[in-house]
Amino acid sequence: MPAELNNREDHALYYTIGKVAMEKLTSTLSKMQDDTATPEDRRCAALLREIAALAKNRLSVAANEIEFSKGSQVWVERTGVSHFPHIRLHGGALEDDPVKN
Repeated sequence: MPAELNNREDHALYYTIGKVAMEKLTSTLSKMQDDTATPEDRRCAALLREIAALAKNRLSVAANEIEFSKGSQVWVERTGVSHFPHIRLHGGALEDDPVKN
């Protein structure tokens, strides 16, 4: 299978997973508002909220890193002068190596 087809399929899969997850979150929040949610629904909602927040954070970090690599002045948290923080579990940068200009 050609690599670009794989990438399109991966993109479609990830997009669909995200879409379904957000639909499930909306549905579960509605159940919570109606006070019909089970404890399992509430745990699911908490996890989905965290995943959504991490995804938003990761997109923000990626946008900042792109602008930084273009030489733009952006806010970038660093653990040192030349190192981005390793914050994979918090939804941020996937790598802790500095962006090369």
